[in-house]
Amino acid sequence: MERINLASYDRIIVACSGGKDSIASLLHLLECGALLDRMELWHHDVDGQGPSFMDWPSTTPYVHALANYFEIPCYLSWREGGLKGEILRKGVPTAAVLCETPAGLVRRGGAGPVGTRLRFPQVSASLSTRYCSATAKIDVADMALRAQDRFLGSRTLFVTGERAEESPNRARYAVFGPHRTDTRDSRRRCRLVDHYRPVHAWNEAQIWAILRRYGVIPALPYQLGFGRLSCALCVFMSVDQAATLRHIMPERFGALAALEQTFGCTMKRECGLHPFADRGRVYKATLAQPDLVALALERQWHGPVVTPRWVLPAGAFGENVGPG
Repeated sequence: MERINLASYDRIIVACSGGKDSIASLLHLLECGALLDRMELWHHDVDGQGPSFMDWPSTTPYVHALANYFEIPCYLSWREGGLKGEILRKGVPTAAVLCETPAGLVRRGGAGPVGTRLRFPQVSASLSTRYCSATAKIDVADMALRAQDRFLGSRTLFVTGERAEESPNRARYAVFGPHRTDTRDSRRRCRLVDHYRPVHAWNEAQIWAILRRYGVIPALPYQLGFGRLSCALCVFMSVDQAATLRHIMPERFGALAALEQTFGCTMKRECGLHPFADRGRVYKATLAQPDLVALALERQWHGPVVTPRWVLPAGAFGENVGPG
């Protein structure tokens, strides 16, 4: 495809999970000449600004540290009550979305149909079955775009870091095209939003190479042996990841296992979380770095996000377990 004319957009939004692919997307845009004063980082807080439940506590502070280093505004958005609220939803609508904006905090939604979950998202390429991605990320971004009139009458590029190498399902994603929230043909509320996946054709070696060029320190879970930065307690977790997570966050792991009993339905389908973890081994990098484990479980980022002494993390080219 032709090179994207980045200068033609009034705003460039980079959806930044803190994972290697979203960071590589950001760095690639900078290499292609994207103007910093038109860029924004958007980060979706999966736990909804509440106590840690599914995610790594250090992820949001890490994204903020990246934004501060590159001097790019960072706006958080989240589902009220977080993913936990949706998993435990009983006889109420899906909760509202809150999003930070230049004009302050905006709240939208929360008045939909009444329903009940009381079940974990299930491993599936379908977003209705694996509802966590839609509930905590995709729908949150859509609502944040639709809720802000500053996107009307202007051109916006929405950037995400999916790669074809990750799964057959992601391989079918378009590299470029209109975003779900695009209304460029509307006479009343015209909002041009294009969706761009700049690293879609990249392999993992290219991803780490650009992080090395910029010296960007990978998020702590990578350094502990994890191959990707999804939720800590992701429904796609492998047996080794399960064993590692039970080792470093036994209370949170135990709480999920207890919910399996409450729901009468396991997260992994094949067996309960504890038998699943019994089949795995704790990552060596995790066992060797207890101080780093403690930092990964803190709600702050310590030190710089860029270093001249860059080291490939232990999780590189390892288990690439995550959403399809």
